[in-house]
Amino acid sequence: MTTELHGQIALITGSTSGIGLAIASALHAAGARVVLNGLGDPAAVMALRLGLPWQGGPADFAAADLSDPAQTVAMIEQTQASIGPIDILVNNAGIQHTARIEAFAPAHWDRILAVNLSASFHSMRAVLPSMQSRGRGRIINIASVHGLVASVDKCAYVAAKHALIGLTKVAALENAQSGITCNAICPGWVLTPLVEQQIAARAKLQQCDAATAARELLSEKEPSLRFTRAADIAAMVLFLAGESAANITGSAYTLDGGWTAR
Repeated sequence: MTTELHGQIALITGSTSGIGLAIASALHAAGARVVLNGLGDPAAVMALRLGLPWQGGPADFAAADLSDPAQTVAMIEQTQASIGPIDILVNNAGIQHTARIEAFAPAHWDRILAVNLSASFHSMRAVLPSMQSRGRGRIINIASVHGLVASVDKCAYVAAKHALIGLTKVAALENAQSGITCNAICPGWVLTPLVEQQIAARAKLQQCDAATAARELLSEKEPSLRFTRAADIAAMVLFLAGESAANITGSAYTLDGGWTAR
């Protein structure tokens, strides 16, 4: 455990499960006051909050439907009004839907871009003035290997993640001399519940066990034949949030087992 981030306020979107929760837990362990955001049963969310206490109380929680720009901006404004200025913003929330372009429902396209891309723009737009006034801030966007390369049946996701990396670079350039950094993290396959569902579906289709299905999934894309762990992504967030990364900005870091090296 380190206290490098002691007292800093970190808001992590989509942090009630999976990658986001791992990031929140790591930032909390480093001394930050974390603000959770995401979906889930209220009792389950409270249990998560009690596991990440701040000065004896539960971790903070900011409810917002990130497909709604007004709610996204209100989340930032209310957090800064009630808790304090945000030092670290991690845009992690994301959703997925798969289909060929001609079969991709426009409603799915609109919602994926709203959550995976536009929510990051709205949260960054809302938090930057405060960071600029204080001369310091960290914005970390959880993109994807699909922000760098494409796969079939994922038009909206790939488009959103490519654009998120572009947005990251613009924010980095606009704030390059302000003490604010903006970077992206691009994981490959991460063993989240969503990926576990894909493995189960593949195993059922091919009539094989889950381990075989997982290995075949990895072999198509990831030369290391291993999943990136949520803890690995959290460790990268910790690094980018710290002082050692003060002169790193506008970068997109891959944690993809060699996927993009091909």
